[in-house]
Amino acid sequence: MPQQEKILETIPVGTLGIIALESSKSLGQKVNDYIVDWRKARESEHTSTIAFAGYQRDSYLIDAHCPRFGTGEAKGVIKESVRGSDLYLLLDVCNYSLTYTVCGHTNHMSPDDHYQDLKRIIAAVGGKARRITVIMPFLYESRQHRRSSRESLDCALALQELTNMGVESIITFDAHDPRVQNAIPLKSFETVQPTYQFIKALVNHVPDLKISCDNMMVISPDEGGMNRAIYFANVLGVDLGMFYKRRDYTTVVNGRNPIVAHEFLGSDIEGKDMLIIDDMISSGESMIDVAKELKRRKAGRIFVASTFGLFTNGLSKFDEAYEQGLIYRVLTTNLVYQTEELLSKPYYINVDMSKYIALLIDTLNHDSSISKLLSPTERIQNILAKVKK
Repeated sequence: MPQQEKILETIPVGTLGIIALESSKSLGQKVNDYIVDWRKARESEHTSTIAFAGYQRDSYLIDAHCPRFGTGEAKGVIKESVRGSDLYLLLDVCNYSLTYTVCGHTNHMSPDDHYQDLKRIIAAVGGKARRITVIMPFLYESRQHRRSSRESLDCALALQELTNMGVESIITFDAHDPRVQNAIPLKSFETVQPTYQFIKALVNHVPDLKISCDNMMVISPDEGGMNRAIYFANVLGVDLGMFYKRRDYTTVVNGRNPIVAHEFLGSDIEGKDMLIIDDMISSGESMIDVAKELKRRKAGRIFVASTFGLFTNGLSKFDEAYEQGLIYRVLTTNLVYQTEELLSKPYYINVDMSKYIALLIDTLNHDSSISKLLSPTERIQNILAKVKK
């Protein structure tokens, strides 16, 4: 990696410390392993100087947890010194597998609980760290990003609350609406796209994939995700299609207006592989409806790629869609909690993001620019060139 050679030209901001909250333990361990290997392999006369004290270690993970009282209340505890450290806090607000006890009753942790734990750990740091960066792949309350009636603006409030507590920078992935960063205009807010990782996973797991205008098409399931789909289509050099969701705004079902029909806008798709791109799979109904509409128009194989695979209504509908031949493969990242059941499915491709997060942390710790990491066009072209050869 070219950036690895240049990275030692700058001094680290502080001693690197990674706090992976309980919700992101496995991802945090993978990120830590990458950084440990990279830093052990780096040879420089500077690593023995005082500016690089604690640079090469066996682990950068800091022991921190949030024990609870019998009433369900909790406190943040950090078991080692963080004075002068450059801290990176990693958490997954969607990890519903974790539980705690309230007066003898078992509660599953909600996004609110995870967010409270994040604040507890920041409070436990007590302002002693050199800098705090929060890496929150699924941005807390990001789906409530704007007002359409007399409503709360939860995401904006959360961002302001974190920065008021001393957080210097917030990194998230595929934010539902990146304009929410307007709530904290004087602080660093980065929303990262996993485009390169999706393309790499597709190329590695589907060897017979033909990436060309005649054989493939990128589909946006709604008008809101067009920017994401346009980027994919442009870097792959393929055509683009879009579905427009016609909703019934006179009724509300499960907190949303039901979709009446999916209207397709695009050229002929007969026989082509379809790549449906979206930011999240919640219940998955919308994705399956789009797949049905594409199959009705005689599409070839259908790939579904989504940054966050939440699968709030389980996997039965996707199992059924796979058996019926509607969906060929489903790709989601390990940025949010994945069940063992999901990982075992024959149609599922797991897109590992740990190396990318490790690169971001390692680069930021040296106070180097991450602009090249945020713009993966060059890396995508390199991998496509290898495929064509």
